[in-house]
Amino acid sequence: MTKAKFITFEGPEGAGKTTILKIIAQKLQLEGIDLVTTREPGGSKIAEKIRDVILDKEHTEMDAKTEALLYAAARSQHFVEKIQPALDAGKMVLCDRFIDSSLTYQGVGRGLGIDEVYNINVFAIGEKLPDCTVLFDLDPAVGLARINAHKDREVNRLDVESLAFHRSVREAYLQLADKYPERIHIVDASKNIDDVVEQVYGILKTSM
Repeated sequence: MTKAKFITFEGPEGAGKTTILKIIAQKLQLEGIDLVTTREPGGSKIAEKIRDVILDKEHTEMDAKTEALLYAAARSQHFVEKIQPALDAGKMVLCDRFIDSSLTYQGVGRGLGIDEVYNINVFAIGEKLPDCTVLFDLDPAVGLARINAHKDREVNRLDVESLAFHRSVREAYLQLADKYPERIHIVDASKNIDDVVEQVYGILKTSM
């Protein structure tokens, strides 16, 4: 596999991407791949503080534009502080969420518009897109049920949105996959964990 690749894991709530990312990272490290794992929002000290504000369940009154701008601010800091330096050092970066989350959750879910949210992010990080994105596709009802069944998982402000909201986000992800078929690769996240790991690993092997 080629080093210095920027790979993102995307998908609706409860799709299992965070768990799979950890497994894939361990697998790649055993093969000698020098990599960095990170997440959004967050990934660096300042960005993690912004994450706390965005995802706080007490902040239900947050305006959609404020939310989008906070995500972009966290992404800007995260990118310049952690992602770009790792890529410059020849490392692979595996990131749990990136710009596609903003395009789907704020652009479509919040109704701000994909182009409008994309432009905010262009200001924040330029036109940098991942080299490869793995999209964990799952029925939102199944994903939310998974969250409710795992009490040790962080439950954030987005988890408690309506099922209709999460369905709109899923459809937006699938639309992005149609728009960027060379970059976004869909995996069936409803399958058991071993099958999903195999799907993801196969995608990364053919994409590197």
